[in-house]
Amino acid sequence: MVAHHTHVYRKVVREIAKATVKPRLARNKDVASNFRALFAQTGRPEDAQQFQHDMQNALTFLRSQREYKALLERYNPLIDLTAEERIEATARRVGLNMPKTHVPDSRDT
Repeated sequence: MVAHHTHVYRKVVREIAKATVKPRLARNKDVASNFRALFAQTGRPEDAQQFQHDMQNALTFLRSQREYKALLERYNPLIDLTAEERIEATARRVGLNMPKTHVPDSRDT
């Protein structure tokens, strides 16, 4: 059973690594320490089945979140733009250009 826990632990670690964009040293240490603590607590064989089920659910959640983020970026490319950039991109999509906005100089006062 320990080998199976190790297998699931490695899957979870891989999924967390795929989900983050930060380098390994810049990631939040609390997430890793919490998962390590969860895996370290599973010493009783009667809890092993429930633990495996919970970890598979966590793994499915992490994988689904990563796929959701990828689909959102693919099919909604305007999601990470500011309001002004989103308006300009929408105008360009229908063949229009936004007029240049007037920026008052200090000399105009």
